[in-house]
This record gives sequence, structure tokens and C-alpha cells, in this order.
Amino acid sequence: MKLKQDIQLLSIPEASIENLQEHRYWLQCERAYTYQPIYRIDGSLMAIEILTVVTHPSNPGQRIAPDRYFAQIPVRQRLDVLEEQLIMLGARQDFFKTSGILASVNVDGPTLLAMRQDEGLQKMTEQLPWLRFELVEHVSLPQDSSFATMCEFGPLWLDDFGTGMANFSALSEVRYDYIKVARDLFIMLRQTPEGQNLFTLLLQLMNRYCQGVIVEGVETLEEWRDVQNSPAAAAQGYFLSRPVPMETLDSVIITL
Repeated sequence: MKLKQDIQLLSIPEASIENLQEHRYWLQCERAYTYQPIYRIDGSLMAIEILTVVTHPSNPGQRIAPDRYFAQIPVRQRLDVLEEQLIMLGARQDFFKTSGILASVNVDGPTLLAMRQDEGLQKMTEQLPWLRFELVEHVSLPQDSSFATMCEFGPLWLDDFGTGMANFSALSEVRYDYIKVARDLFIMLRQTPEGQNLFTLLLQLMNRYCQGVIVEGVETLEEWRDVQNSPAAAAQGYFLSRPVPMETLDSVIITL
């Protein structure tokens, strides 16, 4: 009878095993980094955005959506990813100092707030004055925190405006340096003359809340011309440049 009781105590629910396996899967994922240039409407290079390429050893040829990956790993591991990116950028200090180009790194609110408890990451950030944190808009912050508490990390960018939960109330909480308009919103508004007029008015209004607007997902010459003729400050997308390996940074096109 005692042996039977011990066996029952050692039994693990099947759901727990599945959760453990899933947790192990995400911890085993591997990361690599690319960048995508951001060009001003006059064709000059403004910044590069660091992008994370996520794969798993079981299928290294299949990429995993970064937003899915970051949603599955804990904040502590997200800080590890951020540290990797800062080290990588720090090794290229001379390039950014001499070129005057900015580098944006995507980060969610909880991770950015967790940096306040990490003196090492804070010191690394202070040594990279050309670094900008690009805050994902659909972020869930702790109840005792606010967007305003994140301004201590320097100028912030807002990513993907027009998707998820973003609205103009977010713009009143933080003075963002630059706001990036999602491709979906850009494409939807440019389909009709009325939409094009609304796009112009929208950007004019957004410019009151920031230094400038960056349009994401520009994929054709016609779209690029539309951005150039709008109140936008800059754009990025496949027409201007696809993501490229970090090793090619020294040969990035400075002017289109």
C-alpha cells in the first residue's frame, strides 16, 4: 500500500509535462540579428532597426515569428536578448559616431521597466547615445507603472501605430521622439482620395506629438513617392531595403 501511495505522489499531470516541453522548446531557440535601414524622405539614411531572427535547432531552416517568441519567454530572458543586441551595437560604436546614424532596438514595456533594476544594462545604454528604444504599442504594463516612467531611458520611438491597441491617448502619455505608422494603416488609407487626404491630416496631427513620423512597409516606387509627398519624415520597407546581415553594416547605402 505504501508503494502505491508513493507512485501516486510521483505521477505528473500530462498537462504539466506538455508545459515543461513547451518551455524547454522556447529556451532552446537560437537567435541571429539583421538590420533594416530607415531613410528620410530626401533619400538620406536616418537609422537602422535591429531585427531578431529566431529559429529552433529541430528545424533551423524555419523562422519563428519574433513577436511569438518574445511572448513566450520570460522578462529575464528578454533582458538577455537585449544585452546581446547592446553588446553587438557597442562593438560598432565608431560607425555610429562617425556616420551620425541612429540604431533602434525593439523592446516591450515590462522589459524596459525591468532594466531599471539592471545596473549593467543601464550603463551599457548610457554609452550608446545614438541608441533608441522602439516600444511595441500593444504592451501590457504592471498596474503600478506608467509609460511616463520609461522616459528616463532617453528618447523613445513608438512602433506600429495603427495596429493593436494604439490610439492617440498613448501619445498624450509619452512624448515620443518618432512614431512609426504600420503598413496596414498606410495601405488602407491610400486606396481612395478621401483616405489619402485623411492620411495627410493624420500625419499632420501626429507631428504635433513627436519629432516626426516614419511610415513602415513601403514596398513599391509608387508608395515611396506617396510618402515623399506626405508630412512623413522617413520610411522603411522592402522597396528601400530588405533586412540584411549585421556584417554588411559598413557598406550600408547612406543615400539612395
